[in-house]
Amino acid sequence: MRFSNLAGIVALCEQESLTIAELMVLEQISESGEDEAAIRHQMREYYQVMKEAVHKGLTEDTTSRSGLTGKDAQRVRHYMSHNVPLLGEEASAALTYALAVSEVNASMGRIIATPTAGSCGIIPGVFVSSQKRFGWDDERLVDGLFAAGAIGYVIANNAFISGAEGGCQAEVGSAVAMAAGALTELRGGTPAQAMHAVGLALKNSLGLICDPVGGLVEIPCIVRNGFGAVSAMTAADMALAGVRSVIPSDEVVDVMLEVGQAMPEKHRETAKGGLAQTPTGRKIMKELQASRGRSGPSSPN
Repeated sequence: MRFSNLAGIVALCEQESLTIAELMVLEQISESGEDEAAIRHQMREYYQVMKEAVHKGLTEDTTSRSGLTGKDAQRVRHYMSHNVPLLGEEASAALTYALAVSEVNASMGRIIATPTAGSCGIIPGVFVSSQKRFGWDDERLVDGLFAAGAIGYVIANNAFISGAEGGCQAEVGSAVAMAAGALTELRGGTPAQAMHAVGLALKNSLGLICDPVGGLVEIPCIVRNGFGAVSAMTAADMALAGVRSVIPSDEVVDVMLEVGQAMPEKHRETAKGGLAQTPTGRKIMKELQASRGRSGPSSPN
């Protein structure tokens, strides 16, 4: 890639009069040796999987194998249809779709890890709800995925996207930043504004620990996807309004790396701290272990 940080993306876009999506497509062509049609076709297929996961999460039984989670997206959707949601219909839809995809993941359904399975609902939640709201065609959302990919590439190579390495700030935080920056561009924002959205989103996620109850990507992961979708929209609106990330976005990424490295191991996907070690969290763990013991050893994946 010709860029190694977020400022580099902005500089190249401004020098060559490109959007972030256009720049990423060119970089993918250069890296892979494939033509644009093939690259866009692959991304189009990814977006179809995202839309299918939203639909499945809203219409099918998403009860997880543990029985701990499932159908919350459908509960929120039912609430929305019978009440005036405090967030408004648009943000509530993004929240609902994000929950839906995350619940599909927890129930062993097919998703796209964007950038991880634990944060898989945020980009689909934001993109699919925005597509319906603004009447965008799929190709526009494919552009959005390329823009999100460029942002994710920088974060992954300068910090991390894994909860085991840097806590949930690395998973949900990165997804929120990717969605925020991409949505800013989709709404007509400049590359500079998109990167301000990234900084604003990441700053709001710093320090978020990874504390999966029972060691499962369910509690609190699923609801964090819902909150994350709304946060991404908030950051995009701020950036489009002219709000700047006073701390440059690359420096925010550096801080995420610093915070993640300083985070105790028990707060990095081990289920040894945080919500996983509350009285209720420990009780759930014991019940899961007892259940597994009764059913015998699980089959290897």
